[in-house]
This record gives sequence, C-alpha cells and structure tokens, in this order.
Amino acid sequence: MTIDPTLLSRSDEKCELCGPGGALQMHEVPSAAARDDAALVVCETCAPQLRDGAELDANHWYCLQGSIWSEVPAVQAISFRLLHRLDAELWAQELIGQAYLADDVLAWANEGLATVDDGPEVLDSNGARLAEGDSVTLIKDLDVKGASFVAKRGTLVRSIHLTDNPGHVEGRVNGTAIVLKTEFLKKA
Repeated sequence: MTIDPTLLSRSDEKCELCGPGGALQMHEVPSAAARDDAALVVCETCAPQLRDGAELDANHWYCLQGSIWSEVPAVQAISFRLLHRLDAELWAQELIGQAYLADDVLAWANEGLATVDDGPEVLDSNGARLAEGDSVTLIKDLDVKGASFVAKRGTLVRSIHLTDNPGHVEGRVNGTAIVLKTEFLKKA
C-alpha cells in the first residue's frame, strides 16, 4: 500500500508514534463514523503491534509520552487506545490521567477500547453507567486517607480507571492517584 504524499509530508517521513524512519506504512485508525483524517504513518516496529490482540512491547511504547500530545487526531486516538492496552504499566496509567483530548477525538478513541460485559456494571450515585476513561464529579467533600488534603465537592476527575470492585474507581485528584467510592460520584 502506498502512502499518501500528504501523510508523508505531515509526518516528516517518520513514524508518527515512535519517531524513527525506516520502512513506513499507512495505518487506518478504525472509526464508526467516516473520517477523512483517520490515517497515520507508522514504522515496521509499530505496525504489527497495532493489530487487535497483538502483544505490546511496553518498552517500545514508552514513546507514547510524546505522541499522545500530537496535534493529529488519528495519532491522539491510537495513542489513547494503546495506553489503555498498557494500563498495567504505571507510567501508562499516569499518562492517561494527564492526557487531554478534544471531545470528538476522545469519543473516537473510546470506540476502539475493548469493552468487557462480563463484570458487574459500575454505576454513579444517580445510577448512570460509568466506563473506563469517563470523567466524574465529586458530589461531596472527601477526606483523602494518607494525604494532607480534602477532595472538594465539584472537583472534576478525568479518565477514571475501573477496578475489580464495582463500588470503586481510581482517579487522580490534585495529582494524586486515589480510589473513589462510586456513591460519591456523578458522571460528568
């Protein structure tokens, strides 16, 4: 498959995920809606790991710390998906919590996340279903055990991480990763 010259120019003839040149190819980021900006340029190291179910080399994907901040929506979306596949890595969890994606790009990125329907449903205080990567708002002041601050009512917690317990989610408040009870959360 030949690479569109516009993509090659945009990528400066480098992999848009890890940077180095080498054998480059075009990769389409799957989307439910037709998008004309769904392609990016990847190298021969990244390409095979982008397939569903492929094993990821966490050391190689440390490069996502740069690519998640790309201005290219396709690069942001695939970086977000890869970070979620690497969620066993502490650096990937932290980067998910720091990353900001525009609403349309975040919706696109979330389309590609694997959903598990086997576990119990995680619900907020109003009964709304919570999913991996959702944003929530605290509905009351919460004393944070082991920290010297109070998580204030109205605080927005972005990119939550679901746990094995449907009554708890993980999130970052004031830069600190904490476990939050869903009964004190409202989906944002």
